[in-house]
Amino acid sequence: MNALRFFIYVCAYVCFIQIGHGQNMSHFIHVDQFGYQLEATKVAVISDPQNGYNANVSFNPSAMLDLVDMQTNQVVMSVAPQSWDNGAVHEESGDRGWWVDFSSFKATGNYYLEDRTSGERSPIFSISENPYEEVLKQAGRAFFYNRCNAEKKASHAGSKWADGMNFSNPLQDKNARYIYSPNDAATEKDLSGGWFDAGDYNKYVSFTQTTLQDLMSAYEEHPNAFSDNWNIPESGNGIPDVIDEVIWELKWLEKMQNPDGSAHIKMGSKNYSENTSSPPSANIDPRYYGPTCTSASLTLATIFARASIILDAFPAQQSYANDLLAKAKLSFDYALPYYINGSLELNCDDGSIVSGDADLDLQTQTNLIIEAAINLFLATADPAYNNFIVDNYQQHYLFVNNYVSYYQITSIDAFFRYSSATGANQVVKQAFNNLLDTAVGNNWESFFGFNDLDLYRAFIPSYSYHWGSNQAIASLANLNLLLAKNNVLGDSLSYATKAAEQLHYFHGVNPQSMVYLSNMYDYGAERSVNEIYHTWFNDGTDYDHALNSPKGPAPGFLVGGSNKDFSYANLSPPYNQPAQKAFLDFNTGWPESSWEITEPGIYYQAAYVRLLAAYVDFAQIPNSVQPIRPKISLKLFPNPTNDILHIQGIPETGVIELYDAMGRQVQSKTVPKGEAILKTQGLAAGAYHLRFIRDGKISFGEMFIKK
Repeated sequence: MNALRFFIYVCAYVCFIQIGHGQNMSHFIHVDQFGYQLEATKVAVISDPQNGYNANVSFNPSAMLDLVDMQTNQVVMSVAPQSWDNGAVHEESGDRGWWVDFSSFKATGNYYLEDRTSGERSPIFSISENPYEEVLKQAGRAFFYNRCNAEKKASHAGSKWADGMNFSNPLQDKNARYIYSPNDAATEKDLSGGWFDAGDYNKYVSFTQTTLQDLMSAYEEHPNAFSDNWNIPESGNGIPDVIDEVIWELKWLEKMQNPDGSAHIKMGSKNYSENTSSPPSANIDPRYYGPTCTSASLTLATIFARASIILDAFPAQQSYANDLLAKAKLSFDYALPYYINGSLELNCDDGSIVSGDADLDLQTQTNLIIEAAINLFLATADPAYNNFIVDNYQQHYLFVNNYVSYYQITSIDAFFRYSSATGANQVVKQAFNNLLDTAVGNNWESFFGFNDLDLYRAFIPSYSYHWGSNQAIASLANLNLLLAKNNVLGDSLSYATKAAEQLHYFHGVNPQSMVYLSNMYDYGAERSVNEIYHTWFNDGTDYDHALNSPKGPAPGFLVGGSNKDFSYANLSPPYNQPAQKAFLDFNTGWPESSWEITEPGIYYQAAYVRLLAAYVDFAQIPNSVQPIRPKISLKLFPNPTNDILHIQGIPETGVIELYDAMGRQVQSKTVPKGEAILKTQGLAAGAYHLRFIRDGKISFGEMFIKK
């Protein structure tokens, strides 16, 4: 986006010029633009900007907002907005605001919210049994558009995004050479297939780990969400299209594996100036593959073992599942001596193939070998893998750091699956359960369950609004759904509500009032991302802008999202904005660096697809209607303490439980409303978690230090 276009963008916001696909819409009334399920919590957010790029405009809602039936223009419900946090300014967005709860309205139809005095209206949205089914289809089809070495016929891609075969010219993917021997024809390999990783056309083995795990989990958790009619070449073959896409990537990963179980870490271009044309079929520069690395072998061991389990459920894929299992064992056995000898390879990727350092650090590779053993044990029931898990699980990040985070979603998922397996070691299961109970019960960073800390109802700590923040947000939602599925500490409704609100954040309940998927105007969005940083849909091409270019980007790509760490100081926004406003709808290259904001990635996409699948297959999750909990905190003093701990602010009679840093309960006491005293002189020095229990559920936790 050049300077003139940026100026127009800002003026459009300030002057409320239409930038969406429909009629003029408010920038102050934020709803899920695709809609809400009949029984779901339905809360719109009204904003009054105070800080950030739109601080010079303001809005105060009327005493009542009307829910209007789009077809009849009749008011079907009127709702009084409720002030968020007594009029406080929300730090992450720079806005103050209100919530408008119309959850009790459950009639199917298309509606909008309208402010009585100003006439400001929200985007149109649906209320129906399943408003997200088509959205999931388009988000899934983004993987099809990202297929490498595949023709995009108009019958599948649509006339706008039809393209011929790509990267199949001499010295490209079908006969790529080794990056360190570019003139040696003996190094040529057929490494065709797979997906473009993100905005570039390169392909990275290690980056597929969370991508494929999330897609397989999406199907495993919610098979009813996925159809065989995404209109991809394999549609109608009797296998859900999401599995067909997984197989497409697996076939490429197999080619990256060598007969000894080693694996090449990535493949792509040698220089930034090469293979930068649009569309993909226009590129003719050579492509190369990189060195082998233990991180790539461990990725394959983990992925192939998990995939063998998933694919074995399809009779037509059982032979392939057996092949993948054999190859998983091969890569595990290759990497195992490196792990045992402390020689895992950490610096294989020296950047000779440009863009994206695909190396994995020591802890991540350690995590992967343990998770590979879990998947191999689940696939084979071989006690050797179980023994490896028992002997090594304490080296996993989760147990080394005693920390449960959405950044470890696929690891947590693996331990959940292990814990439910026949033959799982009871010590490992108990350690994992204790870890979860402590983390979720204390909830130090408010990861788990719904809370009212975010005006836009999708709370995540500020530090997660980094490059690729949308993956973090989707992963936190998916972690909450895992907790709901496994009934951790019995708070399933709150977990499901948390996840649902984060889904609404992606669909327009954010300060930009924007759907963070590309070009979704034909599928229900009225204000959608128009520009994405992707070489195919690059700035200045026919695919540049969804509304102002001949073709625009293909629909359904999830962008990276708001990035408070955006690096280019001469462009604000995104620079120097509140975390949620560190966003701009643009796709220019260096030095503006739009890739830090609007670049898609297969890993972002997979995390979002997993989340969305839960709400397409909504029968499999708890009803997401959940009352808002007031913010409560206990006052503990002195902290640190020697002999006595005073507790103030106890909301009602309940039970105080103390746990040490290892998750062991060391004290339990019934306490009255108001204040209580705990004797701590018998406790060993260290950190302790305090939980307040009422009605059999953990309401909140605090921490103190015993000297």
